[in-house]
Amino acid sequence: MRLATGGPLGWWSPDPRGIVPLDGVRVSRTLRRSLARFSVTVNTEFEAVMRACGDPSRLHGWIDESFIKAYVGLHERGRAHSVEVWTNGADGKRELAGGIYGVALGGLFAGESMFHRRTDASKVAFVGLVERLRAGGASLFDVQWCTAHLESLGAVEVSRTRYLELLADAVARPQLDLGRNRG
Repeated sequence: MRLATGGPLGWWSPDPRGIVPLDGVRVSRTLRRSLARFSVTVNTEFEAVMRACGDPSRLHGWIDESFIKAYVGLHERGRAHSVEVWTNGADGKRELAGGIYGVALGGLFAGESMFHRRTDASKVAFVGLVERLRAGGASLFDVQWCTAHLESLGAVEVSRTRYLELLADAVARPQLDLGRNRG
């Protein structure tokens, strides 16, 4: 496959690959307390989550305007989703405190990026996403590679061979629907 610019479309395929077993998420006592401090919505501020993940002041930023435009298009087609985490600001107005977004295909959710503006907000988004993936019939949560942060939440590494088996099963499943909150 080629991009509109004529270049090949690449696929990052690390070996080993990071995944999150949907029944293996670790929620520490501290995180459990944080879950109560925030509210969680789905697909209410997709572009805002992407822009926060793409904040140019973040180290190793890679999300640019063309990327945002492409993913907003996927979101409008029901293929890309976001989980938003909210808190009340000093003025009493609701503020976006953290979030995560990614792409769904069949029973696969490929997490792309997450951010936080408040302590534990990205972890709350992660836990909220996993709850919705379980409820929505997902079978594979792909996080590409394991970082210490993701491992602390339950991410594990699998070989490329095992990943491709899990991927084939996941994409053959009915389309995942994370739904939409009004909140």
